Amino acid sequence: MKKLGLDATDIRILSAVQSHGQLSKTRLSEIVNISATPCWARLDRLKAAGYIRSYHAEIALDRICDFTQVMVTVSLKHHRKVDFDRFEAWIARHDEIVDCVATGGGMDYVMRVICPSLSAFQALMQDMLDTDPGVDRYMTYIATRIVKSSKPNIAKLAGR
Repeated sequence: MKKLGLDATDIRILSAVQSHGQLSKTRLSEIVNISATPCWARLDRLKAAGYIRSYHAEIALDRICDFTQVMVTVSLKHHRKVDFDRFEAWIARHDEIVDCVATGGGMDYVMRVICPSLSAFQALMQDMLDTDPGVDRYMTYIATRIVKSSKPNIAKLAGR
């Protein structure tokens, strides 16, 4: 379903903020190619409308510490709302699980887990089994390197 109400300039502003994070009024207007005051007014409108949720820094985690990254697919025993809620509550309690996507098809969830070591990851999986959030089966995939990590192309998605 296509969302309406954004023009090409709004899309350029959102793309610039997604790529560069918080920018000065002058720098944002240069990137978007409109004058500073209307650019900032549009940015404020986009924030107020909920199009910009937050700003983040991309941290070079590998420069800070060693870590283990694992992709995990999960299938639940049952597929009632209460079963999904129980599993998602377990997910919410563990900050090692940095991404979790509910999926349709063969598996119910795909998670990205970052732990300080493989043994810490194994302890997390043991906790999952011990607390029994309704998991039927899971598969783990050790990430050896990031091939691509990017943000979606907003202009292309919006058809502009």
